[in-house]
Amino acid sequence: MPTKLQIDQLDKKIKPFARLKKNDISAEGWIKVLRTSLGITLFQLAEKMNISKQNLHEMERREPTGNITLKKLSEAAEAMDMQLVYAFVPNDGSLDELIERKAKELATSIVMRTSNTMKLEEQKNTEKRLRKAIDERAAELKRDLPSILWD
Repeated sequence: MPTKLQIDQLDKKIKPFARLKKNDISAEGWIKVLRTSLGITLFQLAEKMNISKQNLHEMERREPTGNITLKKLSEAAEAMDMQLVYAFVPNDGSLDELIERKAKELATSIVMRTSNTMKLEEQKNTEKRLRKAIDERAAELKRDLPSILWD
């Protein structure tokens, strides 16, 4: 089971990438944009990569659609004296915020299911008690990180 310390350490590694979003990638793809911006010809880059101009052109065509391997992207980066940086970035901004949201969603589901059962037995809860129960259950889920959190 992951610990709070492990999550915090991962969050620190992810943080520099958090401001990058998928749509930050050029519609043309990184290879073509960088190559043309730096004034590198198709022939020059293909030669550095030991591939044909046609293969490089095909890579540039496939990259924007996601039909390119990380290995090929890494080779192109290396040929331009760069490095490929690869990361997963939580949509919520941080792993902690992702876990918080998932815990709150699950806690709400659990508490509301119990609340509905109690309503049927005419033991209705107040809104304040429901919020408190959700917060307490979410804190417990966040602390224990059960695998059900990811269902």
